[in-house]
Amino acid sequence: MEFVVIGILVVLLLALIISNIKVVPQSKAYVLERLGAYNATWDTGLHLKIPFIDRVAKQVSLKEQVVDFPPQPVITKDNVTMQIDTIVFFQITDPKLYAYGVERPIMAIENLTATTLRNIIGELELDHTLTSRDTINAKIRGILDEATDPWGIKVNRVELKNILPPKEIQDAMEKQMKAERQRREAILTAEGQKESQILVAQGHKESQILQAQADKEAAILAAEAEKESKIRKAEGEAQAILKVEEARAKAIDLINEAKPGEGYLKIKSLEAFEAAADGQATKIIIPGQLEGIASLATAAKEVLK
Repeated sequence: MEFVVIGILVVLLLALIISNIKVVPQSKAYVLERLGAYNATWDTGLHLKIPFIDRVAKQVSLKEQVVDFPPQPVITKDNVTMQIDTIVFFQITDPKLYAYGVERPIMAIENLTATTLRNIIGELELDHTLTSRDTINAKIRGILDEATDPWGIKVNRVELKNILPPKEIQDAMEKQMKAERQRREAILTAEGQKESQILVAQGHKESQILQAQADKEAAILAAEAEKESKIRKAEGEAQAILKVEEARAKAIDLINEAKPGEGYLKIKSLEAFEAAADGQATKIIIPGQLEGIASLATAAKEVLK
């Protein structure tokens, strides 16, 4: 009987020891309390707590966490009410501060995000709010990170998920965007027509320039051809005159070599007189001595016989 009781006690003791052996997994941390007061923070690994004295007060995840908060109503500087929802990325850096720093830390971050968002948007007008997401994100992240540091939380990033202005504002913005797109389309169309007209005018101008150059080159070629023709014609006439003169010179040389008599010379004089009196000349010069003419005619008759 005693052995049975001892065996039961040993089994209970082993079960108690095993139940107080804790294995902390990766990316986790356990906050340990001893007699109701903070004692230690267990990191990844095997740990043993004292039964009935120590207890794990909180299990904390060290991973980066994402919280999507519901839309919050905010009012801009120009009195436009919008609905903005935010996403906060945070990570627990000190499990002790996270466990004892604030009650319900997620709710605290949500409320802090809402109040910070209202303060920042309240200083901006609607148009600036819609175009300053990065600035708003940076401001909210800086304020949240500083405020949550005593809670052992580090805010890594804040994003504005949606910015929803009132329906009438959305309609007005859509009309404005449509008018802006139409204006840009009209500008692009006008610029295209302008470019087209410029290109047509440039093409016409270049065509006229090319035509003028072609006409000029054609005129130059024609002038050069006419000049070449006149030069060749003049050269031909000069050569013909030269040939005639050479022939006359040779004829004179031959006559001089032959030593013509008085009768030949008289015949030549008569031919010249005949040529002068062929009816085309308006004036005829008659020698003063008719006797010379008669004698000249007699000599010519003798020669003919």
